[in-house]
Amino acid sequence: MIAVVGASLNVMDTGSDAARRVAFAEAAKRREAEAAQMLVDDFVTQAQAKGLPAAPLRAQLTGGGTARTDKAGWCVNAAGTLAVGTDGAWYRLVVQGGLAERLRGVRLVPSPPALTVLAGGRDGESGDLRDFLARRLAEG
Repeated sequence: MIAVVGASLNVMDTGSDAARRVAFAEAAKRREAEAAQMLVDDFVTQAQAKGLPAAPLRAQLTGGGTARTDKAGWCVNAAGTLAVGTDGAWYRLVVQGGLAERLRGVRLVPSPPALTVLAGGRDGESGDLRDFLARRLAEG
């Protein structure tokens, strides 16, 4: 038999540690989204100052095909799956849907932007948000 002197296991400490880690992770995500949103806002300002024409955004449907959306803006990646709206919001242009959405269109819901675009994606698909936005501005 082993005796442990002066040690106590407090289950509440483990739970509070986990809750603290979750809170720190959420705070870090919020800070990252705020920093990324500043880049997006700057992009919109520069795009409008350059006269970069915004286009109606089209969503790629998971059921195949594309659909019109209720937003206009600028696609920022080659696949046309990410865009900045004229309203300064970040949009993911791959949405659930099929024939009904192709016929009636879709309403886009903004997502919080991240400083790393499509983290974990293939080469050329992922990278620094600042680079994606700068490339889009340069392309005109």
